[in-house]
Amino acid sequence: MNHQRLLATCRRLLETPTAPFHEFGMRKVLLAELKRLPHVTSRIDAYGNLIATYRKGKKPARYVLGAHMDHPAWVRDDKADDGWTFLGWVPDSYLDQPANRKRRKIHRDFATWDVETFAYRDGRVHGVACDDLIGCATILSVLSELGRLGIDATVHGVFTRAEEVGFLGADELAKTWPFPKSTTFLSLETSTPRGGAEHGKGPVIRVGDRLSVFDDVATGMLVATAAAAKIPHQRVLLDGGSCEATMMMAHGIPSAGISILLGNYHNLGPRNRIEAEFVDLSDVKALIKLLLAVVEKPAPNPRATLRKRIGALAKKNARHRKQADRSR
Repeated sequence: MNHQRLLATCRRLLETPTAPFHEFGMRKVLLAELKRLPHVTSRIDAYGNLIATYRKGKKPARYVLGAHMDHPAWVRDDKADDGWTFLGWVPDSYLDQPANRKRRKIHRDFATWDVETFAYRDGRVHGVACDDLIGCATILSVLSELGRLGIDATVHGVFTRAEEVGFLGADELAKTWPFPKSTTFLSLETSTPRGGAEHGKGPVIRVGDRLSVFDDVATGMLVATAAAAKIPHQRVLLDGGSCEATMMMAHGIPSAGISILLGNYHNLGPRNRIEAEFVDLSDVKALIKLLLAVVEKPAPNPRATLRKRIGALAKKNARHRKQADRSR
């Protein structure tokens, strides 16, 4: 993955303001980026989710990559005392700070926090909305790389609305599920470090989140693929929040979650100050490599691998079982 190209993609998205239900500008930028990619088509569903498909050759789709277009922000509200309501989770201890309430950058019908929109320093991307625009940038980069490398595959990418107020776009997508039943949903998120996970040590393949655990076959495939391709990764239960994989699992869609570790989650800096979020760019690069490997050469079904391993152990230990049975 070209370093400057990835940075440019992150910059274009992070410099585009967004909020729950106000993802129109973000969707417009994503559509423009998608139109430039070979073998990629895109459409908007009835709820406003953006759906993209890379198709080269006749291989069936196995994976749907998902990220959300919104980020916690202020929206205009005629029924609110000061004309604004905050959508998305941020503790009252932050929202009640007079200094924080003044840090609004108004974009007509909504307002983002007035912090740096994009910066790259010391190997990290900083911005007001890394969550989940880094996930969106990852999908764009994967679809771009598939075309550049000329890989025969079919891969779907979805950019959902209103995740920050309850997975609403993902819920509508799951209800209609316009993809084959054989596909697996991979949620690409940014998350607070938990369970010993560290920035710069690769993307986190999530065992689950605060609300659920994820599909063991999909999760095992991701771990095995990363190990086989020697891609840095971490396997951790990130239970500080929830992601769209939980919503898909609730609808019976096999799902797994992968997270880029996030600093200043939801702009929650130290001492109740609002700050820019940040991610380590090396983790993003590793995630892109992992997803390309998953599309091109995924590891075998981990359940089948486990059965084969146990079968070999049973055969190896058969004489010990027979000897023990004879001695009864």
